[in-house]
Amino acid sequence: MSDDQEIGKSGTQTIHRCATLLRLITTHQRTGMRLVDLYQGVGLTRPTTHRILQALVAEGFIRQDEKSKRYFLGGLVYEMGVAASPPHDLRDICQPYLQRVAHETGDTVFLTIRSGLDGVCIARAEGAYPIKVFVLDVGRRRPLNIGASAQAYLSALPDDEIERIWLANRERTMQQFPNFNLDGMWQRIGRARQDGHLLNDVLEVEDVRALAMPILGATGRPVGALSISALKHRLNDTPLDAKVKVLKNAVQEIQARLERDPGK
Repeated sequence: MSDDQEIGKSGTQTIHRCATLLRLITTHQRTGMRLVDLYQGVGLTRPTTHRILQALVAEGFIRQDEKSKRYFLGGLVYEMGVAASPPHDLRDICQPYLQRVAHETGDTVFLTIRSGLDGVCIARAEGAYPIKVFVLDVGRRRPLNIGASAQAYLSALPDDEIERIWLANRERTMQQFPNFNLDGMWQRIGRARQDGHLLNDVLEVEDVRALAMPILGATGRPVGALSISALKHRLNDTPLDAKVKVLKNAVQEIQARLERDPGK
């Protein structure tokens, strides 16, 4: 191998490591991450992870809290995100509808989009019900087969594509979500295709349930999913029927806007 090839290989590997660390910190942005959690999470040595983190801090991609020593996303990531967003992105379109659904149901509402093999929460609205259910923080990433929003998104895809996503995510799903049940996922997806909505008990939080629907773009492909999370008794029987109607109306209006302007 030539020197240029060796340098190129090393540089590519470093970029992959940086991206993996940034994704991990993004997933835990609310609490931050310790050095030990990061080097164990990415499978690198402590010195290598620390060296990459310090470079990312120096460039402004992440920051380290002086007191806790935990790592968080830095200001440069926000600046880049603002610059990368189109003038009218899905979040801008959906935000008023999230607020409306939260107001009419009293519950917490989330907007999730796909990013590669992950689902990412990009917006949240809080209802007036005094017990808040914050299943997802904005910016949190999970495998695209985890959670009501992600599975609602999957329900609008062909089975072979769902299978490819699952196989790619299987190892980390089993590590991070040992209670995940593949048969249960397929059953929920099947019911969602019949009923138009997906109902799921939240894996990470006891006694919490989520209701979700995919948002289809002008081409008929899913572009995101809207979901409500609440205590189980608030998503049973009559309360469920009422909230399905509220969520369905919001999704239909969002889709109508997307059809009028497919570029958004």
